[in-house]
Amino acid sequence: MTPTANVKIDAGMALWDQYAHNFPVRERLIYLNHAAVAPLCKPAADAMKHLADDCMQFGSQHYKEWVDAYEGLRVAAARLVNADRQEIALVKNTSEGIATVAMGLDWKPGDRVVAFREEFPANYYPWKRLEKRGIAVTWLSAEDPIEKIADAARGAKLLAISFVQFLSGYRAPLQAIGEICHANRCIFLVDAIQGLGAFPIDVKICHIDVLAADGHKWLLGPEGCGILYINQALQDRVEPVEFGWTNVAGYRDYASRDMSLRPDAGRYECGTLNTIGCFGLKASIELLLEIGIGIIAPLVQNLGDRIAEGVLNKGYELLGTRTPETGAGIVSFRKPGVDASAIVRKLAAAGISAAPRAGWVRTSPHFYIPPSDIDRMIAEL
Repeated sequence: MTPTANVKIDAGMALWDQYAHNFPVRERLIYLNHAAVAPLCKPAADAMKHLADDCMQFGSQHYKEWVDAYEGLRVAAARLVNADRQEIALVKNTSEGIATVAMGLDWKPGDRVVAFREEFPANYYPWKRLEKRGIAVTWLSAEDPIEKIADAARGAKLLAISFVQFLSGYRAPLQAIGEICHANRCIFLVDAIQGLGAFPIDVKICHIDVLAADGHKWLLGPEGCGILYINQALQDRVEPVEFGWTNVAGYRDYASRDMSLRPDAGRYECGTLNTIGCFGLKASIELLLEIGIGIIAPLVQNLGDRIAEGVLNKGYELLGTRTPETGAGIVSFRKPGVDASAIVRKLAAAGISAAPRAGWVRTSPHFYIPPSDIDRMIAEL
């Protein structure tokens, strides 16, 4: 992903300082918790305030702006992952996006899924439930060698993996896995929530058939609003499970009873959308596109590397092994005999936001965090 043509990068100013005005949270906290819930960037907050004020004063009189926001979000999301806007559905969250496919696919006896044990529940439970329907699941580790993943993908109907693992921060080799899936005619589904907005992702190059993510982490937008990319060729194989008035092609004609589906991914949108969320997420994605994910990614990687080096030097244990290919924005660490929650509370008292996860301290800085803030966090440990 390359920066857009209108990006204005000042070579004489660090990017985290150039865009600091978009992140007022910096005035109050060292925020290292984007893997949980990110602070809203200012453009997202402003867009949501605009809609709230407009609705307060005019109700739905400016409804066309709402429709324009929906379409603008689809277009921005498509640009972010190199898809067509017809392949983007607006959903509540990552879980809904994954479940749409898990429940809507034409499963048959003898079908098999490849899934991964370390996944966040949103990308674990749907496949585990399929076992009760007689669908076989091959369970792997996300860090298994690519040869083992290739063996498992042979004859499988679907493979589901996270772009970045929520605890270890391991960034999967999506292009290599996608090529394997493509060669085996295996549907490739990616839970992108822990990487989208921080690292480039191209659904065409990576042969991704389905991608789901919501806005409240690395996309710097609101909760309760997300995107589902589903390849146009796959849409006729995935039936909408949630069905309401907007799944159908003629949804603007309230008197119609024609239940023909919309000809694009809009067929998975069941009823009224999260309008204020769409305003916010559109604005946050457009900010990221303006800057360029290709510019953001090395900054996030460097911040993660800085944390990893700093905690190791202080005698902490690091979860996983970071490399330039597999590192991401998430870094988890611990010290034997020291409670992770106590460390997180100590950091919070110093104005530093992190999260305790499964006995580890999980940190997750975005590009706008200056490296000096990482050094302050390390000093508090």
